[in-house]
Amino acid sequence: MKTNMKTKWKSPLEGIRILDLSTVIAAPFGATLLADFGADVIKVEMPGVGDPLRNLGPYYEGEGLRWPGIARNKKSLTLDLRQEEGKEILRKLVKESDMVIENFRTGTLEKWGVGYEALKEVNPDLVMIRVTGYGQTGPYSHKAGFGTPATAFSGFTYLHGFPDRPPISPSFSLTDYVTGIYVAFAAVTALYHRDCHEEGTGQFVDVSLYESMFRMMEFLIADYDVTGTIKERSPGLSGHSAPAGNFLTKDDIWIILVTSSDKTFERLAKAMGREDMLTDERYSTNSVRLTRFDEVNGIVADWVRTKTKDELQTMLDECGVPISQIYSIQDIFEDPQYKARENIVEVEHPRLGKVKIPGVVPKFSETPGSIRQIAPDLGEHTDEILRDILGLDDENIAKLREKKVI
Repeated sequence: MKTNMKTKWKSPLEGIRILDLSTVIAAPFGATLLADFGADVIKVEMPGVGDPLRNLGPYYEGEGLRWPGIARNKKSLTLDLRQEEGKEILRKLVKESDMVIENFRTGTLEKWGVGYEALKEVNPDLVMIRVTGYGQTGPYSHKAGFGTPATAFSGFTYLHGFPDRPPISPSFSLTDYVTGIYVAFAAVTALYHRDCHEEGTGQFVDVSLYESMFRMMEFLIADYDVTGTIKERSPGLSGHSAPAGNFLTKDDIWIILVTSSDKTFERLAKAMGREDMLTDERYSTNSVRLTRFDEVNGIVADWVRTKTKDELQTMLDECGVPISQIYSIQDIFEDPQYKARENIVEVEHPRLGKVKIPGVVPKFSETPGSIRQIAPDLGEHTDEILRDILGLDDENIAKLREKKVI
């Protein structure tokens, strides 16, 4: 359903309706980002089961604590897409919607008769975002894909850890969240093409988990292609700039410091009282410092160890050298920058009471995003959606519920 993109909405995506058929993290997170900025997102879930993400840890008194933040601003509709009546309801909703986001294994929706080509017949303007582990094409397209294996497949995991120990995976679902950002980016790009170009049409967008991470690896690709170098794992930044890494202060607080340009190193050297390093051919440029990485880091580590965290932060902030304490979540809760930016907000939860969740980012000057409602209970909006969008009456809704279609 094409919208008039010239209309000044209260929220950037107000008037866009999205059917979120996806589960767990990557695609649902992308849908939530769109919902934060006004899209009407209807989360379609299996009756009596729902998205497994509802039950992922951590927990408090049996309640999943991830759900309130990752599924906010959505409505929940229960619908069994394996039943013919469920498919028919989906087709009717697609006719009244702009977009479908799904992450079933490649070919699943086609097997059920509700793949992109079938739904396009119902709504030629439909945009469909399809998220899988390995993409819709290629010899691995039908493989099951989760974030952690996809991270390894992308080349990312190979880089992380100590050389004498096994590679390590990120300690949270990094690839899923990065892919979710690609989902949101793909969604608004496809909508812009559809609505702002004379020849604009609906289309499907093929998003894969591994490609979302691999896209960030240009430094690996060019280096291997030109020099044959296989970059091995390291516990921190290496091969890009020196000095760089984690350093311990006098009061035993870990900070991270990086000098990504010679100008930044010049400021650091002056702060350290080591202007001699700026004219010493062993240290004067980043390229030569990289050949003496451990030595340069050692010089910086010895100096950092003579300063408390507060002394160091004040001194290097004034000099324009980027550093940060390595924050725990407790540090984050106490930090004034997080408070000023409203990065953590408090919402009411029907069972948990008051609970804190991430705020909305990025910050728009004229059409800011908002948290309009807490993440929905399973099927909370089923009757409302069927009644208000499709015009079903209470009797028909009751019959669908008896048949466990909803």
